[in-house]
Amino acid sequence: MNRVIVFLVGVVLFSTMPAAVGAPVSVSAQSAQPSCSFPFSATDATGTHVTVDSEPERVVALQPSAAQTMWEIDADGKVVGMPIGPTTSYLNGSESRTDVTGDDGFSTSIETVVSAEPDLVLAPNSVPNETVETLRSAGLTVYKFGLSESIEDVSTKTSHTGRLVGACEAASQRAEAMNETVASIESATTDQDRPRVLYVMSDGYTPGNGTFIHEIITSAGAENVAATANITGYQQINPETVIQRDPQWIITPDHMSALPNRTAYAETTALQNDQTVSVDSNYVSQPAPRVVRPMKTLAQTFHPDAFSASTASSPGDERTDVTSGPQATATTGPGFSVVAAVLAVLTLSGALFARR
Repeated sequence: MNRVIVFLVGVVLFSTMPAAVGAPVSVSAQSAQPSCSFPFSATDATGTHVTVDSEPERVVALQPSAAQTMWEIDADGKVVGMPIGPTTSYLNGSESRTDVTGDDGFSTSIETVVSAEPDLVLAPNSVPNETVETLRSAGLTVYKFGLSESIEDVSTKTSHTGRLVGACEAASQRAEAMNETVASIESATTDQDRPRVLYVMSDGYTPGNGTFIHEIITSAGAENVAATANITGYQQINPETVIQRDPQWIITPDHMSALPNRTAYAETTALQNDQTVSVDSNYVSQPAPRVVRPMKTLAQTFHPDAFSASTASSPGDERTDVTSGPQATATTGPGFSVVAAVLAVLTLSGALFARR
């Protein structure tokens, strides 16, 4: 029996439910231009027409996904503020930025953001509208992104971030590399049998239809049993459904030490055959370019014969210039160990999906 354990880089943090879906993002005709000319205007997820008068030199990213995107489009030199901690420690040089996290460890410190004097503030969907409005009232230019429900949304957001900060070419190349990687993975797995898979988060939450994590699973050549059980968004899955759907593989974020309901999961084919896989919790939970890495890991796990070495080397993913620590490795070992409980911080209601 095999257990595949994959440690990419980071630890800590995964989540439950995302913030409410914002209004659709509408970008002005300027975004179709190949150059990053300014001023640039676009309507954000709050329905606000945001104008960036000149290319930003000082940017604050309010959540890890925005910070990761800035690193991935080679615009990290513009970042003066961001969350500092386990969710961003994999970004080289992140520790030198100003930590904009509030005293509670989850919210945004308005005072810190304002004192950083940013030309532009990037607010992912999990940032409350009240925070956005408070920052705007302080005279800051804030752009809020909508909810990423698909990998395509993540790719589009990557390109749009580049447009906002004056890194159009690098962002376009990064988004294209993402799309090429997804296409190569889907091509490698398209004719394969699709194993039944369940992604288990803390407290029994799981991603269903309408989530980018669902697309990570399906693009990797698997069937998401949460989706077939009509789960939408991020919801708890009851033990009876787990037994009924009988996943052949169970995926967990790498910070989890134990399944939430061992008895129910023990009856599944996945645990009977010791088939579990752990993925980097930061890469899989942050809607940013590195979502393709856990997708690749899962495809290699579920379809090792079909997933060739050439497919595994898709362009644009191995960016050692922006990563601290070792690259992804896969090892075999004993089965899923049973440890007492999950990290206590993940029990905080309402904050579990906030660090995105």
